[in-house]
Amino acid sequence: MPGSKTFWFISGFVLVSLFSLTAEGDQEGLQESQQKEASRYQEAIGEYRKEREMMVDDQIERRGVKDPLVLEAMNSVPRHLFVPANQQKKAYNDYPLPIGYGQTISQPYIVAYMTELLRMKPGDKILEIGTGSGYQAAVLAHITDQVYTVEIIRELAERTMKLVEELGYRDRVHIKVADGYYGWEEYAPYDGIIVTAAAGHVPPSLIEQLKPGGRIVIPVGAVYQVQTLMVITKTEEGEIKTRSMLPVRFVPMTGHMQE
Repeated sequence: MPGSKTFWFISGFVLVSLFSLTAEGDQEGLQESQQKEASRYQEAIGEYRKEREMMVDDQIERRGVKDPLVLEAMNSVPRHLFVPANQQKKAYNDYPLPIGYGQTISQPYIVAYMTELLRMKPGDKILEIGTGSGYQAAVLAHITDQVYTVEIIRELAERTMKLVEELGYRDRVHIKVADGYYGWEEYAPYDGIIVTAAAGHVPPSLIEQLKPGGRIVIPVGAVYQVQTLMVITKTEEGEIKTRSMLPVRFVPMTGHMQE
C-alpha cells in the first residue's frame, strides 16, 4: 500500500484502520467477483441444456462410461463456452472441434472415458498436460478441487485462464505456461496424470511425479497416426505397469517431445 510506512511512524492506529478498510474493500471485491462468476456459470449451464443431456445419455453413458462423478461432471460443464463462438452449435456433437493454434477440443466421449480411467475421487491432486481449451480441466474440477494443468502455447493458456476465472474455477484449476514434458514438479506427487496430446513415449518426469498407487492416462504413438490410449499404473512398491485401452488420434505433444 503506497505510503504505509509513513503512516506507521505517524500512528499505529491509522495504519491498522487503513489496513482494516483495505481488507474490507478486498473482501467486498472478492465477494462481488464470486457473485459474477456464479451468475455467469448459472447462465451458461442453462444454455444448451437439452443438447448436453443428450450428449451424456447417447454418446457417453450408452458407450459404457458409468462413473456417476464423471457423468455428473460432463453434465455440469458448459462445453459450448470452451469452443470458438462460430463452433458453439456443434459443441455437443460427437466429434472434436478446432480451438485455434492448431489444437482441438476432444470428442466428448474421449474426455469422459479418459477421466473415468483415472479412477479419481474428490480431494485427489490431478495433473493435466495440455490445457488446450480448458474443458478437460473443468470436468476434472467438478470432481476434485486440486487440478494443475500445463499448456505450452502462451496465447491459448492466457485465453483459458480468463474463461476459467469467469466460470468460477479459479480456486480449483491452476494453469502454468510451460513444456508439459517436464510435468509440474512443484506440486508433485499427483494421484493421477492425464495427457491430452500424443506422445512418442511416456515422459520419465511424469512417472516420477506420479504418486504410488496413481495412474497416468496418455495417448502414445507416432505423430499424425493412430495412437494407443494407455493407462500407466505405479504400484505401492513403485513398479510400473502398462495397459493398452483403445486406438485414438490426438494432436502431437510439442516442445521437448519433438526434439
